[in-house]
Amino acid sequence: MFQHPDRPWRLPLFLTATALGFLLMCSSTQARLDEETASRFARLALDCVEREYPNLIHHVMASDDEVGPPRKLTPSFYGCFDWHSAVHGHWLLVRLARKFPETEFAEEAMERLGRNLTEKRLLAEAAYVAHPERTGFERPYGLAWLLQLVAELEEWENEKADLWRQWLKPLEAIAVRRLHEWIPDLYYPIRGGEHDQTAFAFGLIRDYAVTVGDDSTVELIDDAARRFYIEDRDCPLNYEPSGHDFLSPCIAEADFMRRVLETSEFTDWLEAFLPGIGEEDWFPTGQVTDRADGKLSHIDGLNISRAWMLEGIAHALPSDHQFRQPLLASAEEHARAGLAGVSDEHYAGSHWLASFAVYLESRRGLKDD
Repeated sequence: MFQHPDRPWRLPLFLTATALGFLLMCSSTQARLDEETASRFARLALDCVEREYPNLIHHVMASDDEVGPPRKLTPSFYGCFDWHSAVHGHWLLVRLARKFPETEFAEEAMERLGRNLTEKRLLAEAAYVAHPERTGFERPYGLAWLLQLVAELEEWENEKADLWRQWLKPLEAIAVRRLHEWIPDLYYPIRGGEHDQTAFAFGLIRDYAVTVGDDSTVELIDDAARRFYIEDRDCPLNYEPSGHDFLSPCIAEADFMRRVLETSEFTDWLEAFLPGIGEEDWFPTGQVTDRADGKLSHIDGLNISRAWMLEGIAHALPSDHQFRQPLLASAEEHARAGLAGVSDEHYAGSHWLASFAVYLESRRGLKDD
């Protein structure tokens, strides 16, 4: 817009509060990944998907014969410190190779994916997870990220991706079966801020089920949503965060429910669930005290996951709703705080935070993704 140098700038009258909210949402949620940033995030995953040690394994053994190093136990997802981080590290590489196919890092990503996502290795993964003593393995967080990896491959029109997606089917089937056996028996939701939380995992699982057309899993998740969360009111944001959280119990629940409920029902539910949105200092960012500590560095991930969830909640509201602007402003604040911690300085964060950053910056989980 041309501005005369002798006339002060004034906000055009047509920019009403609703229009300003729309402009804020566009600036806040547009895809923010450029090639340089994507390359930096890809490098963090490339540096860990085949790095076996240090490694934290949650390994239930039934005999002495089942002792082994990570690369033998889970030959596809043995890097990045633990199984679930290896899984979403592979998800990151698939997503960025899909988004930036002509880049050097995409070529390297395809090579790494090709080495790890072989039919033989993935069958060994399926056999490991299918063990009758491992019914709770990576439930629900790791299984949710595995299904996100499947969904990303499902959406990618690429010959190699088609093969990897087919070879993942046995492991995918076991993961889905584990969830269908577990969720109906789960009497209470899990409301913590780490891997066991149900709301976060259910959101990822539902997105997968919609992508692949798995109506029975959508129905399973939607039933759980109403059983666990539909009557919730006045979520205590002032109790957050706990010291090791990387997920917000309150915000993750709202981000999950916006996937399940129609707009009008979700709006009513949210107004009762988080009535204080937009009040002064309503949702400060989490403070990180030591990025070299594996648990304390979780707070960087908390800020990043809060950011994408706040965007998702705003995205689901009517365009003129009073909550949209404060949600988006808080999302930007949390994104700035969390992304500052995504670096290769400390392996405590570098082995996993880039996946969260890519989820945020590529707008994964939003309807127009």
